[in-house]
Amino acid sequence: MNRSDNVRFDKVRLATGLSLNFVEHGPNNGKPVLFLHGWPDSWFTYSRVLPLLPQNLRLLAVDLRGYGDSDKPESGYRISDLAGDVVAFLDALRIDRATLVGHSFGTFAARHIAISQPARVERLVLIGTGFPHASPVVQDLPSALRDLPDPIPMEFARDFQASTAYRPVPHEFFNRIVVESLKLPARLWLELIDGLLKYDDSAQLRNIEAPTLLIWGDHDALFSREDQNRFRAACPQARLKIYEETGHCPNWERPERVAADIASFVQSGWSEL
Repeated sequence: MNRSDNVRFDKVRLATGLSLNFVEHGPNNGKPVLFLHGWPDSWFTYSRVLPLLPQNLRLLAVDLRGYGDSDKPESGYRISDLAGDVVAFLDALRIDRATLVGHSFGTFAARHIAISQPARVERLVLIGTGFPHASPVVQDLPSALRDLPDPIPMEFARDFQASTAYRPVPHEFFNRIVVESLKLPARLWLELIDGLLKYDDSAQLRNIEAPTLLIWGDHDALFSREDQNRFRAACPQARLKIYEETGHCPNWERPERVAADIASFVQSGWSEL
């Protein structure tokens, strides 16, 4: 049976009343792996990776608050708020401990959980992570976003998303990425980036207890090799895998390799990497 035959689309209402959209693959008794997307994406950012992972894993890809088809309340868009939603999501599904996989913006929510709730994180995979204050691109985003009309122009979304990938991706997949990004309300494009720029966990990274895998493309236009080096210096147990000829989105650009590395890390730890 192909993993795509075992896909479930659902929503869960958290104890706070917030409803989050998510996609689930695999058996309920499988080892849980939770995927957190980047800005301004949705669960779909992992759609090329999920079908390639072992069928015995329980894979959950969630739309964070404000994104995709999840609820879009007026407030609660700090990194700590989004991380709190993820913990509440695990509670709602009665999952005590999971591997967290984050991409870009989602890595910061994953890091926050690993720091503040270490008992909930089995392993940590960070794809295209960095230090927001060190990224000129992220620093310049607020000025580009402040005067955008509502709704966000499709061409702006398309140009931004295209700028993050180095390798070509399937046309149909990329078009859906753009459509998904436009589900994020215009007011939240800026608010979420402002929240990211205010977030600084650099002094707490040493408190991450979970084995941590960094995946980084050597043509990443948002976060640099120096960001990866700084993370490893602050979090000595982290290991770095560099993907050559790859941009900020290895999960789009090299899904087979990302799936293989996640599977090896979840099932065997460092020994198979």
